[in-house]
Amino acid sequence: MASLNLKKPVVFFDLETTGINIANDRIVEIAILKVHPNGNKESRTWLVNPEIEIPKEASDIHGITNEKVVTEPTFKELANEVSDLTKNCDLAGFNSNRFDIPLLAEEMLRAGVDFDMRNRVAVDVQVIFHKKEQRTLGAGYKFYCGKDLEKAHSAQADTDATYEILLAQLDKYDDLENDIKSLSEYSTHQKRADFAGFLVFDDEEDEIFTFGKYKGKKVTEVLEKDQGYYGWIQKSDFPLYTKKVLTAIKLRSFNNKLF
Repeated sequence: MASLNLKKPVVFFDLETTGINIANDRIVEIAILKVHPNGNKESRTWLVNPEIEIPKEASDIHGITNEKVVTEPTFKELANEVSDLTKNCDLAGFNSNRFDIPLLAEEMLRAGVDFDMRNRVAVDVQVIFHKKEQRTLGAGYKFYCGKDLEKAHSAQADTDATYEILLAQLDKYDDLENDIKSLSEYSTHQKRADFAGFLVFDDEEDEIFTFGKYKGKKVTEVLEKDQGYYGWIQKSDFPLYTKKVLTAIKLRSFNNKLF
């Protein structure tokens, strides 16, 4: 099986959560597999007290109940440790661009720990899989690795399987370049300015809105024309990271006017 060609560590991770709402749901389990350029690996798994009720429908999927996490640390208590383990690392996961990274960013920012993707990239193994084979994680593990995925929806099992699938994908597809940046580009559907996809880049590399009455409009032009729109977003139920990116665009636009 191939080994990853790395210039810096890459962190494979998976989250089990209270639900699928990026802005409001919480982590109940996080597993991290950190792969170093020399091939060394380190892994950590935590159960997390989400400080909100875990719905039965979520527990039925991952098996984590309110009783199971009541004495576990909160994410705020774990945030600095998670940040230290993932700092200066590229990220990888299964459906991570659309879900795991955005939700992790929300939890980090909620805990008062900064999180951004500057100087690092993300590889979504699911996107590579879907572009190549159109399957699910369990089927992908069987297809690429010839193994049945035991303990599916256990964060650690899903994380380890995702890492193995990516290595097998590199073996199988000669046109996949063994380079994290190239894999990131291949596994990204559309270049996003935020994680949740409310703000994306157009062909001119300018941020545009993907929702609401200003869908398709440049963010800088909208903020200049409708100054109340920024305030409305900041007060509404948008992800914290989206609000952070919007603030950065607003400040950048203001600074540009000064020079």
